[in-house]
This record gives sequence, C-alpha cells and structure tokens, in this order.
Amino acid sequence: MGMKKTRALLFVLPNLFTVSSVLCGLFAILTATEPNDPERFYYAAVAILFGVLFDAADGRVARLTRTQSDFGLQLDSLADVITFGVAPAVLVYKWALAPYGWAGLLVSFVFATCGALRLARFNVLAMRQTAPPRHFVGMPIPLAAAVLVSLVMVHHGQGGVVLVDQPGIIAVVLLLSVLMVSNVRYRTFKKLKASRWTMPLLAGMAGLILVAVWQQVFTYLLVGALGGFAAFGLLEEGVRQARRLVRLARHAPGPDQGPRRPA
Repeated sequence: MGMKKTRALLFVLPNLFTVSSVLCGLFAILTATEPNDPERFYYAAVAILFGVLFDAADGRVARLTRTQSDFGLQLDSLADVITFGVAPAVLVYKWALAPYGWAGLLVSFVFATCGALRLARFNVLAMRQTAPPRHFVGMPIPLAAAVLVSLVMVHHGQGGVVLVDQPGIIAVVLLLSVLMVSNVRYRTFKKLKASRWTMPLLAGMAGLILVAVWQQVFTYLLVGALGGFAAFGLLEEGVRQARRLVRLARHAPGPDQGPRRPA
C-alpha cells in the first residue's frame, strides 16, 4: 500500500509544477491589468518568466520520476495556453499595443491564437510519436513568450512604462506568431537526460531571475540569449533547406537527358 501511495504522489509532483505555471500566468494577467501601478508590467513579465521555469521543470521531473502520462501532456498544454499565450498577449497589449485600439487588440489576438494552434499541433504530433523528437515543429510557445517579456524587462530598465507609437513591437509580435505556426524546427534538448543536477540548475536559473527583480543587470543578456536562440532556429532551417535544394539539384536530370528511367 505504501508503494502505491508513493507512486501516486510521484505522478502528482510534475503536475504541481504545471499548475504553478498557471498561477504565474494568472498573476501576470491580473498584474498587467492593475491600474495606477507603474511597475506592473515588469512584475507581470517576471511572473511569466518564472512560468517558463516551472514549465521546464515539470517535463524534467516527469522524465526523472518516469511519470509521463497523457493527462500530464494535456494539462501542460492547457497551462501553456494561459501562461504563454493569453498572459503575454494581455501584457503586450497593455504595455505597447493599446494605443492602436482595435488593431492592437487584433495583433494580441493573433499571438494568443497562434500559440493555441501551435500547442494543438504539438499534441497531435506527440501522440503519434513513440520516442521524444529531436526538434519542435515551430517556435515553442514558452520561447515566444520569453522573448516578449524580456523586451518588457529591458524597457523597464530604461525607465519606461507604457510605449506609444512603436510599430516595431507589432512587427516582433507578428513575427513570433508566424514562427510558432511555421514549419521551422527548433531543437528540443530532450535528449539531455534528467539527473541530480536538473533541479539545482533550475533553482540557479530561478535565482538569477530573482536577482533581475532588484538588480536589472542581465536583462540585455536575456534578450540577446533568447533572440539568439530564436535566430539560431531560423539559421538552422535555412541551412537545412539549402542542403535540400543542393540534393535535389544533384539528382535532377540534365536539360538533354530527360526523365531518368529505372535500369
């Protein structure tokens, strides 16, 4: 009986990290919409960033304890829609897109919708696969959300609160939305095995985020790292497509050869 209870508790453990991510998303939404608080956008961004850590932890914990399940997969996706789809969309609207009225609302809606579509496609592909994939199809929604909130954090470090007339933010939001539903592949790093160093590493990352709350010293590094990873996926996809075109050119019949026939 004791073993069964222990096993049941192990199945609950990764789900606790998942619902903690939901809490971060809810806190971010409520904070971003709180009036008369000039710091609200920054704290909402930090909450979403903590949600990214909880999201990374739940999968690692599930693999470490061998408690992966279809229930956990569905719960994780529902949590991601809230924390990395709706919460960043609300935040970026209140932070920079509200002056554009309905156009700004539409851009925020596009981000949240593309995030939901990306998660739905991920679930379908995950149910068809028998082994962890080496690549995600489309930019992962936590990465897209992290890129957005890192921009909010950098802007806060410069002393700004609300952006007005910044079409570049619209371009960034739309680009991230397109990348989420694109066929560009991003590395999953799921082949890295969970070990006793997994949780200390995540705790260290959480500590760095806490430092950023008071000492905004690495926000620029954060933007650079996240932007670099996003660009790396595009670069890899470009190289992959270039190699594909080279292979097709090598096997294409010449102008005077006509179609090849089997021997």
